Order: sequence, then structure tokens, then C-alpha cells
Amino acid sequence: MREHVESSVELRGALLRLRRATGLPVVFGGLTHETRGLRIVELNGAVTPALRGLAISAGSGLGGKCLALGRPCAVTDYPSARHITHEYDGPVSAEGLRSVIAVPVVVRRKVRGVLYGALRDALPVGERVFDAAVAAARDLEQALAVRDEVRELLAPPPPDPSWEEVRQAYGELRELAPKVTDPELRERLLAVCGRLETASGAPSDLPGVALTPRETDVLAAVASGATNATAAARLGLRPETVKGYLRSAMRKLGAHTRLEAVVAARRAGVLP
Repeated sequence: MREHVESSVELRGALLRLRRATGLPVVFGGLTHETRGLRIVELNGAVTPALRGLAISAGSGLGGKCLALGRPCAVTDYPSARHITHEYDGPVSAEGLRSVIAVPVVVRRKVRGVLYGALRDALPVGERVFDAAVAAARDLEQALAVRDEVRELLAPPPPDPSWEEVRQAYGELRELAPKVTDPELRERLLAVCGRLETASGAPSDLPGVALTPRETDVLAAVASGATNATAAARLGLRPETVKGYLRSAMRKLGAHTRLEAVVAARRAGVLP
């Protein structure tokens, strides 16, 4: 959600620059979404709400043609234009638009949005306006590309299948250790668990977290996807007891959900 809000802010800025550079009375734009279309989310200079929220399908209307071809498109008189489809004539006419230009925003060869500029008269769009629209689109492309790179740098790496096997084995050892009657063997199993907890080598960013062995047992079961009832059966506890241990662990870790508790425990070096 935050990403969409920030991208919309950048889109709004690009449209403001476009309007100032060209003097076009109406500018608007949208960003693409999962259905290969886009939605008009920003307008500047509009006098009606007819275009706001309008969903544009690839190939439909002027913007849809621009989206499908990945290049700028323009019409001098939208209602009578012969080289576009006319699914959106109603909203366009309600806003009183005639001459319209649409410029794609392309990042890594993928159209991420479309910027529109429009006149309420059937006049050709001059070269200066066309160049300014392309420049505004390029500015937005750079902003989105930078945002993509930052997001990729901050994103956690995909899980290593072999490491997931280690975590599974750790959970099974935690379940097994309390059932071992030989004290020496039980201590050896718990020592192995301790080695697995620190095997990733990642520094803890939650120092000072001290969970009890049973709290750790419960979190290890939760990390494997077990419900409270399943964890109770595995650990020989009652479901209410598991809930108690889980609540206590969550409080110590500053977590509000089961998933947050598992993530925080791994950050603290309590779970592998």
C-alpha cells in the first residue's frame, strides 16, 4: 500500500511539471496494475470527477492504445478519432476534452503508467507540448526505477531450501529433547539446538531477549506452521499451556502476532 501511495505522489509531481511546462488546461495519469490495465488516479485541471478512477484496458481508447504499443499516441479530436476505440467517450465528453496526448511511462521495458495532456478544443498538439510530455514521463520513469532498486536492495533474500531443512530439523530436535529421559543425552540434544540457533551467523539486532526453553519449543513449533493444538500434541502440553507460552514469548519479543514472534525470534538469534 505504501508503495502505491508513494508512486502516486511521484505521478502527481510529474503531472504538475507537465502542466506548468505546457500550459495544458487538463493533465491526468494512471499507474498500471496486475490486470495489465491502468487506473486514472491523478488529475489536475479537471472540472468534473468523470475521469477519476477510470480503469483503462490495454488496447482500449487512446490511453489503452498507448499502453499496448508502449509509445506516445495523440488525437486532435477525440470523439471523432478513427484510429482508437471509443469505450471511454462518455467520461471524455463529460470533461469536454477534444485534443488529447498520451505518453507511456516505461521502466525496464515495461509500461508502468500513462501521462495524459488535453485541450478542450480540437487543435493539434505542438512539438513543444509533445517534448514536454515525453520529458515528464522520463522523469517519472527515473523516479520509479530508483524506487524499484531501493526496494530490491532492502528486500530479504528468498529462503534457501537447504536452510529450511535445517529449521525443520531444529524444530524436531526441540520436540524430541524434553521426551528424552537420559539427562546427559537431553543436554547434548539441547546443545545441538543451540548450535543451530546461531548457525546462520547473522548478528542479532534484538540483543538481550531471553526465552525459556518451553517458550522456545513453542516458537519452534509455530515456525514450522503448527497450530496451537498441533504444537500441544507434539510437545505433550495442553493447548492452553501452549497459548500461555506463546503469549509470554510474544511479550518478550515485542510481537503482536505469531508471525511477528517467529521473525523477531530469528532476528534475536533464538531460532535458526
